[in-house]
Amino acid sequence: MLERTFVHIQGIGSRTEKRLWDQGIKTWHHFLASEAPLFSPTRDALVREELHTSIRHRGNIHYFGKRLASGEMWRLFGAFRQGAVYLDIETSGGYEGVDEITVIGLYDGHRTQSFVSGVNLDQFEAAISHYDLVITFNGTTFDLPYIRREFPNIFLPPVHIDLRFLLKRLGYRGGLKRIEKALNIDRAPEIDGLSGYHAVMLWKAFQWGDESALERLIRYNRADIVNLQPLMEMGYKAMKESLLA
Repeated sequence: MLERTFVHIQGIGSRTEKRLWDQGIKTWHHFLASEAPLFSPTRDALVREELHTSIRHRGNIHYFGKRLASGEMWRLFGAFRQGAVYLDIETSGGYEGVDEITVIGLYDGHRTQSFVSGVNLDQFEAAISHYDLVITFNGTTFDLPYIRREFPNIFLPPVHIDLRFLLKRLGYRGGLKRIEKALNIDRAPEIDGLSGYHAVMLWKAFQWGDESALERLIRYNRADIVNLQPLMEMGYKAMKESLLA
């Protein structure tokens, strides 16, 4: 999908990109192999120069992250999935006037990591630095603002894909649990049916001395991040097929 993308070039929008595809210019290399100018001579030369630069930066997600609109970041998943991490946070829900992060979960497709307030939350900043692409559900308005407030000097991955908005474009509305059920993604019985409200209650119970409540909260958070992976893969495939149809 990355090498089929032209909208990262200034002056090329989705309509122009589709027109190129319809003309048989499916990839950057197709454009560069075309002997006849596809635009006016001056503009054509500029686009060719941009495409040569894109090829040189093919493995640099920073380059494309700065040039793509937020709604088009999903295009980078196929090329950079090896550096992707799924993220979700839990908070105290404003209990006693304080709303702070209680748990942060990370999942890179192979292992999960849990960072708990008062235990190892300070290790999160170093852990997230190893990734180039962060994937969330509603992280734009919830998870990432909380994280930036908690860690004011943090360097988050240069590219963020918010599945809430990606899946909405595919017709899936509502919260994460609702979309999971619509796509037959199951959770373990002991955490099935839990919500953000229950996550707040579990944290309170842990603070009151119930160690098992923290274990259940972490399992709940892990389900959130692990289930983002099939949603991302489905969303990427569906968007790609729709765009290239």
